[in-house]
Amino acid sequence: MSFWEYVGTRHAQLLTDTYQHASVVFQCMVLATVLGVLIGVVTYGSEWAGSLATTSTATVLTIPSLALIGLLIPVVGLGVPPTVIALTLYGLLPVVRNAIVGLRGVDPALVDAAKGIGMSRTARLVRVELPLAWPPILTGIRVATQMLMGIAAIAAFASGPGLGNEIFRGIASLGSANSLNQVLAGTVGIVILALLFDAAYVLIGRLTISRGIRA
Repeated sequence: MSFWEYVGTRHAQLLTDTYQHASVVFQCMVLATVLGVLIGVVTYGSEWAGSLATTSTATVLTIPSLALIGLLIPVVGLGVPPTVIALTLYGLLPVVRNAIVGLRGVDPALVDAAKGIGMSRTARLVRVELPLAWPPILTGIRVATQMLMGIAAIAAFASGPGLGNEIFRGIASLGSANSLNQVLAGTVGIVILALLFDAAYVLIGRLTISRGIRA
């Protein structure tokens, strides 16, 4: 059976796996973005706190994804919980680092001007600092998403959702008629999803970043 014949006969399952893969990556990136920006906001004003936040989140990336998911299984069980926790942790570093860099790069004169017209600390953060720091934050989100697309495939080890199940089934049955087709279908699906997500981020950037900031 050719690859395209395999895709034609398995298209329903492949579409389900693709949807689950995209969904888990999207949801984990939302969590990682919220947590990462919050950590950046809390720590960017202090050199040691910023370094601690960056180092702590970077340490997570030194743990092999298979090992981290394996360590989470006895604690939270199989399926979605270890997948969500692992992906969220892996997605933090690019967001945290870029949030800190972006917030520290805001022109102090603009912050002082906002203070001079009576803006509160929260208002300055929400209306001045975060919008100006948004371009590097968005870049961090894009990088994290590309990372999570690949790492999410490992979630199949813990009975997690996504295209990793297709890849793992193919690897487990190497030598069978469709083993290579299974691995190829899962891999191609992940690559296509990564490209679609990146294109969406480019569009979001064009819609949310003013021309002056882009320039």
